[in-house]
Amino acid sequence: MAEPPRQMTLVAFLQAQNCSNYPSSWRHAAAAPDFMSAEYYQRIARTLEDGRFHLAFFDDRLAMPDRYGDDFAEAVRHGIRVVKMDLVPLMSAMGLATRHLGIGGTYSTTYYEPFHVARVFATLDHMLGGRAAWNVVTSLNDSEAANFGQAEHLGHDARYDRADEFMEAVLGHWDSWEDDAILYDREARLFADPAKVHRLGHEGPWFKSRGPFTVPRTPQGRPVIMQAGQSGRGRRFATRWGELLFVVFPTQELGQKGYREIKDDAAQAGRDPASVKVCPAVYVVVGETTTIAEEKLAYIQGLIEPADALVLLSEVLNFDFSTKALDDPFTADELESISGLQATRDRVVRASGKPNPTTRDFIEYSGRGTLREHPRFVGTPKDVADGLEAWFTSEACDGFVLAATHVPGAYEDFVRLVVPELQRRGVFQREYAGPTLRENLGFARARRNDWVPRGSGE
Repeated sequence: MAEPPRQMTLVAFLQAQNCSNYPSSWRHAAAAPDFMSAEYYQRIARTLEDGRFHLAFFDDRLAMPDRYGDDFAEAVRHGIRVVKMDLVPLMSAMGLATRHLGIGGTYSTTYYEPFHVARVFATLDHMLGGRAAWNVVTSLNDSEAANFGQAEHLGHDARYDRADEFMEAVLGHWDSWEDDAILYDREARLFADPAKVHRLGHEGPWFKSRGPFTVPRTPQGRPVIMQAGQSGRGRRFATRWGELLFVVFPTQELGQKGYREIKDDAAQAGRDPASVKVCPAVYVVVGETTTIAEEKLAYIQGLIEPADALVLLSEVLNFDFSTKALDDPFTADELESISGLQATRDRVVRASGKPNPTTRDFIEYSGRGTLREHPRFVGTPKDVADGLEAWFTSEACDGFVLAATHVPGAYEDFVRLVVPELQRRGVFQREYAGPTLRENLGFARARRNDWVPRGSGE
């Protein structure tokens, strides 16, 4: 029997706040202002499910962007990602408004405890019938540290050392009930077999967590693991643990290179490369005609404020850009001191061709706060589908994370205009494969202890 055609994965990139990851989105005339209501997120969820998206996931930070000038005034004044609500009620509301759409959320390994995160996502997976995903992050900056009573943020590699142990504890908790532990035998008055429920007893450099875990195995075995590490240490973490990798590939050619490297890294980590999906973030501006699409793009780009880039760069790199003039080169020590998202720093150094880029270079080559931050597909439905299909079929990716220029219109336009064109070409699903997120991603149900390294004795 012939192999079924390869299908692209589509993920929506959400924020629990006043704007999308594009900070100017709230200024758009068609942006919905009821972003603090359940109906806002449920409308988005229903739209995405109508478009057969695999997953909607929420990015998150644990602090307002206030690293620029050590002040929050500019961020608040300009609405630069300042509202950040807790994700659990939003994920629950979206999941209960849909039947097939996967729902994911970001939870930090730096400021939470493994038992807490394990219980949150296991419970969510039960409530949604096996559609939950956890986006694993190590957090970024000192503002987040201050909100959790810490003097400063952990160093880059130390955060990943902690995160490795965090994953071992969470996955251990998720696997502490065997699949057939619950008997529910009323006549024998036997609820579950104690021999099939196991105490974790984790003790390591960062965590102690005894167990046993309080949530039995979930419909998909365990929630899907998302990750976005692209720096050296971050990518080792991502290819060890991640199943759906959210990446930034500036061009198709760099995407092909990065895609091969990630798949090779996964294989070297003892994993099946097919069990790791790689999805870069993209922006799409689509219109019924080229002129309409270009006019939409011009309007969207005209919403940007100068403060957007500097405030967001300070946040994501954990460096106060108010201390540097626009054309002042960063010293080697200053570059080394950047402890936030080092993949952004490294991308600016590569793209600028300068070992000591300036603030202006960081604005230009990071694209932070603009539509240049991610690859852009602009035009008619055919134009957009041509571009996405070219990336997909050339193995630059397994699918895409769709970032929104405004909400909900960017998703509505994509579902109405682009999805039918992708389906017509046979590169995107017309129906969901099954009730769980793992089934829809083409993954098998997770087996107990399948994450334990070979030769560990487990």
